[in-house]
Amino acid sequence: MSIEEKAWELLEKSVLYYQGREIGTIAACDTDLIALNYDQCFVRDFISSALLFLMRGRTEIVQHFLEETLRLQPKTTQFDSSKPSRGLMPASFKVIPYEGGEYLKADFGDHAIGRVAPADSGLWWIILLRAYVIATGETDFAHRPDVQEGIRFILELCLVTRFDMYPMVLVPDGASMIDRRMGMYGHPLDIQSLFYAALRSSLELLVENEDNQKMIQGIHSRLIPLRRQLREHYWLDPDRLNVIYRYRVEEYGEEALNQFNIYSDSIPFYRLAKWLPEAGGYMAGNLGPSQLDVRFFALGNLMSIVSALATERQSHKILNLIELRWSDLVGQMPMKLCYPALEDVEWRIVTGADPKNRPWSYHNGGSWPVLLWMLTAAAKKMDRGELAHHAIAVAERRLLEDHFPEYYDGPDARLIGKEARRYQTWTIAGYLLAKELLAHPEHLKLINFDWESK
Repeated sequence: MSIEEKAWELLEKSVLYYQGREIGTIAACDTDLIALNYDQCFVRDFISSALLFLMRGRTEIVQHFLEETLRLQPKTTQFDSSKPSRGLMPASFKVIPYEGGEYLKADFGDHAIGRVAPADSGLWWIILLRAYVIATGETDFAHRPDVQEGIRFILELCLVTRFDMYPMVLVPDGASMIDRRMGMYGHPLDIQSLFYAALRSSLELLVENEDNQKMIQGIHSRLIPLRRQLREHYWLDPDRLNVIYRYRVEEYGEEALNQFNIYSDSIPFYRLAKWLPEAGGYMAGNLGPSQLDVRFFALGNLMSIVSALATERQSHKILNLIELRWSDLVGQMPMKLCYPALEDVEWRIVTGADPKNRPWSYHNGGSWPVLLWMLTAAAKKMDRGELAHHAIAVAERRLLEDHFPEYYDGPDARLIGKEARRYQTWTIAGYLLAKELLAHPEHLKLINFDWESK
């Protein structure tokens, strides 16, 4: 049996049924380990499977998923901190048998490790809704009053009055795919890139009526400042490094060049200048008061290409960096979620000495095969398909033999993750989705955005 045939067989086994209908896929089918929450359907995990199903014409499972998660979304304002806020999408849900029937039990982070509510679930839901409409042409589905309301409620969480004066969306640590403490509180790139894609998706999905008018205006007022902020202040290349290196601090007023009061001593300039090639560049992992996190985060950078958050020039520089630092960012398994890893005292302070996020493991420098589809999408968009071919060839050498694990460990990704689940569904779907995008690049339209002139 070929790797593709085995992957499809495993994906079919992962399909979750509710009241006789396909509504998602469970996180993993590893029967050798206790299920924990891996028998649930995670919103972010299902995205790669959902896109694949859409490309193969199996649209009903995606429609059912969108409908059922929408029903789980709280619709009333909560002042009780123990209950999920209005508009929040669950991190995951599970089918529970009850009195001869069954119901869906949602987890909004109240059962998760660290008890962090997901900021990315609602953003992914909007992005997937757009992909569903493009694949099916069913604009009537998106225009249903309950779906329109669901979009508005998600956006309310991001666009409401707040203590923040920046165009980015403010989130706690652990509120994304990196769901443990990793120093990503504030304005992490991963969430900002999804936020940008969700805002652009919403403009295509929202009907211009009285109910939506205020929200549409809010999106327009946020998009351009958000894009400008990320393209200018998150961007790192050799030229930008020289500017930051010579920053003055304690500046005051509107004309301040160093707006966030970044102290150059907090940035490892000599190591970074040696590592960052002349033709390369990327978006920093986070930005805030006296903070510029110069780690490379794959999801945020790849999504910035697909969503056209990065400019064309910046997008090529990101792919140049991946190509020229292949051994660091791809190695033996595509690809590093975060580079470099936090080590020694820094690891103890930033992660709280999290043993699962030990250096070069899991979120802290581990390698995640699910990112293969995002790398492929970004490469195909920029007509750099050779990068995708190379990455897929690297993955195919091991995925089947290693039983499609959740993640890999080590600086070069030679080790199967210390606590990685086997037969991880988003690993399986991520590989198949990458193959599908490579074979049928016209499917890229489901997630691709064109660059805007402004």
